[in-house]
Amino acid sequence: MLAPPGKKAQSISQDARRMEVIMTKTYPMLSSDGHLEVLPERWTSRMPAPYRALAPRTTTLPDGSDAIVMEGSGPFKVNYIDLRGGRHASAWQPVGVKVEDTPGIGPPEQRLHEQDVDGLLAEILFPNMAAGPGLWRNMKDDAAYKAAVRAYNDWLAEEYCPVAPDRLIGMAVIPWTNLHDAIAELQHAAKMGLKGVVLGVFPSGKTYPTPEDDAFWAAAQEMHMPVTVHVGFNRNGPRAHEPTFLFPNPDPEILKSTRHIVDYVARWGMDAAKSMAPLILSGVFDRFPDFQMFFAETRVGWIPFWLEMADYWYDKHLSWNKRLLGFQPPQRMPSEYIRDNIILSVQHVERTAMEMRHLLGIDHLLFATDFPHIECDWPDTKAYVERMFAGVPWDEAYPILAGNMIKFFHLEETPMAKQVEAQAQVAVW
Repeated sequence: MLAPPGKKAQSISQDARRMEVIMTKTYPMLSSDGHLEVLPERWTSRMPAPYRALAPRTTTLPDGSDAIVMEGSGPFKVNYIDLRGGRHASAWQPVGVKVEDTPGIGPPEQRLHEQDVDGLLAEILFPNMAAGPGLWRNMKDDAAYKAAVRAYNDWLAEEYCPVAPDRLIGMAVIPWTNLHDAIAELQHAAKMGLKGVVLGVFPSGKTYPTPEDDAFWAAAQEMHMPVTVHVGFNRNGPRAHEPTFLFPNPDPEILKSTRHIVDYVARWGMDAAKSMAPLILSGVFDRFPDFQMFFAETRVGWIPFWLEMADYWYDKHLSWNKRLLGFQPPQRMPSEYIRDNIILSVQHVERTAMEMRHLLGIDHLLFATDFPHIECDWPDTKAYVERMFAGVPWDEAYPILAGNMIKFFHLEETPMAKQVEAQAQVAVW
């Protein structure tokens, strides 16, 4: 039934007044998960001349949509859900999507303005993992692929982030080839002044942890370089058939006929659990107890249930995995490593997560908007923050909205962090 005109007008007026009140509130917000939806032409000119013909490039499909093509792959249609920022549901449609028509894709000065409009003081910036690192890895020539990774990282470090290095916090891509290349790019990213790296697979280039990965974890910890994973490790294409874990005594018949302990631990979680489970069960956090990793865009409302199930099924299957597969258990239960060593992003719509914040651990949650992807509500994030944090005291909201991100990414001495601290002291919450 349609509302009477007067009632509809009253509702609109009430909504407008509510938004006015919301916008008068002042408190610092940082986003731990934003994306750079940029055309490859912005950075591929940095690739050495012999490899440029193999580089990703933009083309237009018959329906008007942008697509990426390159040697070995394409056309890869730009994902319409990744280009939703600023479009109202009544006008948006999943066809004819153009990168240049979307907020969040322009020069750094534009991105800073978009942060200001939304009330953000800084963002952690990831590439589009599907149309970026995941697609680049289809290059058949490893030298060309590594040149693409280096060109993107150098563009971040030399052109994009320097405009406001404490607000535009780009994550360097680690190549998905081998340990030597991974450590070399980690060192290069640190030398270039980037404030973190994003892994798409384990440092060895495999989809499962190996002992050689320890050299990467040790280097990152020694360099104080934050390590991130966006959602989870990539298991697409040929990687879908790779194992999830390396057992000391793998029995092909057993592994073919039943789930093993890592699969059972991951089973009751979302996709990110399939990456976290092999990581924690490899014992990495026993060998590096102070090492932490940030998993972005995981969402967290499911985590308390998963922790309970992970421990339960781990205990059920531990004995036979030790006996038949040579599984070497870590020193503690799976849930303990998640609570101590894994940092998670909480999306701006997760009211349920705030209800369960003490089960999750307030000091391990980082607020995120996912701008400009479909999950964002730019430029109205504050309205969702009001709903999400309703009833949450400021001393608990502040770490999630800003403090934890500053701490994990070692931003304490930046001008942005000083501004956050000043705003936090006079926050109207």
